[in-house]
Amino acid sequence: MADALGIRREPTATLRQVAHLGVRTFGSPLTPHSLPVPETPIRVQLAAPDGTLWTWGQPEAANRVSRPALDFCLLVTQRRHRDNLALTVSGETARQWLPIAQAFAGPPGPGRRPS
Repeated sequence: MADALGIRREPTATLRQVAHLGVRTFGSPLTPHSLPVPETPIRVQLAAPDGTLWTWGQPEAANRVSRPALDFCLLVTQRRHRDNLALTVSGETARQWLPIAQAFAGPPGPGRRPS
């Protein structure tokens, strides 16, 4: 609703729940795209709105996603296109996952177009 009205909401710590769902559903969007669920671990490090660091996965994982929690949450809820976000991604598995990542059950949506 905020997007439709052009309103910017201040991010809060409740984003952690959305980020957690985005990480936990890692394999879910791969299957509908006929992609195998990789066994390669992914590390997600997100800067919370209050400046703390939220992390998932093993510190030594080569596949990584990091930067603002808000940007990750906008991506996994398909509110923004990957190209319009300040996420840092390394590793082939992480690069393959992000364009189709979603924090919800069900078939994948069409996603967002870059603006």
